[in-house]
Amino acid sequence: MTVRQSIVFNGDLGSGKSTVSVVIAERLGLRRVSVGDLYRQMAQERQMTALQLNLHAELDQAVDGYVDQLQRDIAASGESLVMDSRLAWHFFTDALKVHMITEPGEAARRVLLRPSGPAESYTSMEEAKVKLRERSESERNRFVVRYGVDKARLRNYDLVCDTTRASADEVIERIVDAYEGRLAPAVLRAAPPLLLLDPARVYPTEDVTELRGLWDSTVVDEVVAAGETALEPLEIGYTGEYFFVVNGHRRLSAALRGGFRLVPGRLVAEVDEPVVGGMSAVDYFAAQARPSLIHDWAAAHDIHLPLPEHALLGGDAVLAGESGTAV
Repeated sequence: MTVRQSIVFNGDLGSGKSTVSVVIAERLGLRRVSVGDLYRQMAQERQMTALQLNLHAELDQAVDGYVDQLQRDIAASGESLVMDSRLAWHFFTDALKVHMITEPGEAARRVLLRPSGPAESYTSMEEAKVKLRERSESERNRFVVRYGVDKARLRNYDLVCDTTRASADEVIERIVDAYEGRLAPAVLRAAPPLLLLDPARVYPTEDVTELRGLWDSTVVDEVVAAGETALEPLEIGYTGEYFFVVNGHRRLSAALRGGFRLVPGRLVAEVDEPVVGGMSAVDYFAAQARPSLIHDWAAAHDIHLPLPEHALLGGDAVLAGESGTAV
């Protein structure tokens, strides 16, 4: 696989895009451009918060127009660079398109810890979670209306990386490996995106009892000895909110037992795309991920998997106090 020309970053607010993109640009000797910094500067000049500028941009196309033309000009220049922008993936063709995600509570914690300015400041964890979600939804709606693209669709990207528990160094190494063609080139070439997911945030669709005997075998030791980059990608479905295993429960279990913070995956169905028998990812997950199945998996692996909405509203019951509370 040939090295791409540029790397463009998009992702959740608080997912670490700035930290990761700065280091990667320095490491690869590439210029870095941050559209987020530009928007914050524009907000400050207008005496607005970042959220207020986003809402204003829904009505005033001039806000996005200036930034869009800047990105088009850079993309057309042919310069190899690192771009931190929520829409660069739409303007750049010959680039590794990286989408970074993280758990909303962790994102809020991170933005509270970094220095605040007039364009972006929060007084509590809950306020940060609410405002980050509002900003993200404002951007998403604006992009759908103005450009006809949905930034939440994972198939827009080459690489999706969950930074919830992974260190910045781990994330940087994986992205550089993908950029230079060493990480899962077959997936990146033929069936992107490559998913790098936190195994503790991936939901099962099989009963944990199906893994009976796995933990008494040498499988876990063999997986740990080989390392997470050697793990065969799991087959993953995505509802638009939750990631779940379609095929690969034994590998996921071994990764959890081995303490991995990232596991590779191949996206087989997203939202309304069919998983099996014409059943969409959303419907398949609702049918398979029962409360007791989620609880038993979480308890067996000593993790916390919050019950998704469909499991809270229906399905089989679990004992009071057990629902989604395993730690």
